[in-house]
Amino acid sequence: MGERLAADPANPDRLFFGSRHDGLWRSDDAGTSWARVEGFPWKGLGQPAKGQTHGGVSFVLFAGAAIYAGVTDPGAPRLLRSTDGGQSWQAVAGGPPADLLPVKAVADERGRLFIAYSDQIGPSGITRGAIWRSDGAEWADVTPQRHGGAGYMGLSAGHGLVAVGTIGRWQPDDTVWLSRNGGNDWDDLAPRSRRDVSAVPFLKGQPPASGDPGPEFGHWIAGVLLDPARPGRLAYVTGATIYATNDARAAGELLWKPWVEGIEQTAIITLASPTAGPPLLSGFGDIAGFVHSGLLVSPQPSFFNPFLSNTNNLDYAGRQANIWVRSGSLWEGRPRDATLAWSDDGGFNWQPLKVPPAANGKRDDLEGSAPIHVSADGGVFIVCTPVPLRTADRGQNWGPMKGVAQDDCPVGDKRDPQRFYALRFNANQIVASTDGGQSFRRLPAVGLPPELWKARTTNREAPRTLVANPLRVGDLWLRLGEEIWHSPDGGRRFRKASGAMKVQQFGLGRPRADTDPATLFVIGTLGGVYGIWRSADEGRNWLRLNDDAHQWGRRFRVISGDPRQFGRVYVGTDGRGIVWRDSD
Repeated sequence: MGERLAADPANPDRLFFGSRHDGLWRSDDAGTSWARVEGFPWKGLGQPAKGQTHGGVSFVLFAGAAIYAGVTDPGAPRLLRSTDGGQSWQAVAGGPPADLLPVKAVADERGRLFIAYSDQIGPSGITRGAIWRSDGAEWADVTPQRHGGAGYMGLSAGHGLVAVGTIGRWQPDDTVWLSRNGGNDWDDLAPRSRRDVSAVPFLKGQPPASGDPGPEFGHWIAGVLLDPARPGRLAYVTGATIYATNDARAAGELLWKPWVEGIEQTAIITLASPTAGPPLLSGFGDIAGFVHSGLLVSPQPSFFNPFLSNTNNLDYAGRQANIWVRSGSLWEGRPRDATLAWSDDGGFNWQPLKVPPAANGKRDDLEGSAPIHVSADGGVFIVCTPVPLRTADRGQNWGPMKGVAQDDCPVGDKRDPQRFYALRFNANQIVASTDGGQSFRRLPAVGLPPELWKARTTNREAPRTLVANPLRVGDLWLRLGEEIWHSPDGGRRFRKASGAMKVQQFGLGRPRADTDPATLFVIGTLGGVYGIWRSADEGRNWLRLNDDAHQWGRRFRVISGDPRQFGRVYVGTDGRGIVWRDSD
């Protein structure tokens, strides 16, 4: 929704801000100080209870001599107007039914007001909407397409044009409508549009059913913008990117290109940097994942057969780094078959894997909650179904493992193909195999605190807490709550390796010298400072790798070092893509 913040065209130091919870606010000193607008009749609903969301004041708009504000809360007046600079406000009569919420507003060159309405504040759950126009005296319903199943939110006017975007229209996809006569007639732009994503091919997304129709026009088109300085230039946002065209006024085909240099809107679930081959493979939310053959170019989609919207875990064979396995999940409501796959060419091509039904006839691999791991030579796959299963012939035959209990999840040693390790939370034990995962026995784990439950993860997208060093046999690292513990001898002895750092996530990278311990990269807090850190001496000393100007929203989901280059780290953010850095 929005825009919630508006500056007075006659006095840019005077600002109005429509809040979600606490009504309308005003600043007369360019935002240095703020006061609630007491003459505004809606004070807000306050902080919402858990599970609730308040839309509050959805927009503030200066239009001629008036200021308008929309409100989306239950029981509130929908549209308010002030003609005395914001001192007093009156409800505006007319317009659509009161159950439609005003989410955006613009004024055209003639001073006419256009308002986009939806029945919910979004982004999901919107089923209907409308576009209304007012000249100050009369209202007109100028909705481009009057049907259920979608709302309206994106809205812009200029150069004699009005553009609106749908939101929540899934079949067909959302679209942008353009009017040349104030909303009396509309042109649906999607059918005559083509999108060129050659500069950012990851936007191609899931595989087409036949041919290559290219990426979708877009979904969640909550913002459109007619460039006030360039007639014909139009941009719109989607749930994936921002598209722009220079030819919005043309009658023929419209060419759109991503307008996203330096901008990425993706959530990363998992990362892995292998010992050979491409420097990085990634698992994304919604768009599966990618092989990153180069770190300075957008990757080509390749996580097909099967396509899984979310990649929840990735693993590779440490001594045969061309062999990869992955598990994932599909959007709700999509048919489920295989949610596991393997590749023998570094992740460019995949084969599906399916585990047999359990004793009750249920397939335990259909929800994306069964991580898969691979031995160091790529010969054995282990899938962490409730009772883990093992295959040594690419899924032709599966069987349980001796000494493995329910909820154990074995991970492979990265150098010795005979070794696997698993955490047994209920018994506070670590068990291991030295025969390729056929049988497991308890490890001494001397020195490890008796609180193994702190290493348990219940979220299928959470990184593993037990990690094997890709460069050294039997070198194990374990996140236990906010601490890292290190075993250099295959789980027989452990010592704390995080010092005073409070660790949120961690990954391993190449040591400075071959005889040094693995470089430890963490997302964590040290001395009250939250950031991205590196230690080359088991947590005794830490170097912060980012600073206060490089925080990417402070939302980090996963971190991985590079086993081939000392000091290189990859960080998966929750909405800002992947960032990486080389440090000395």
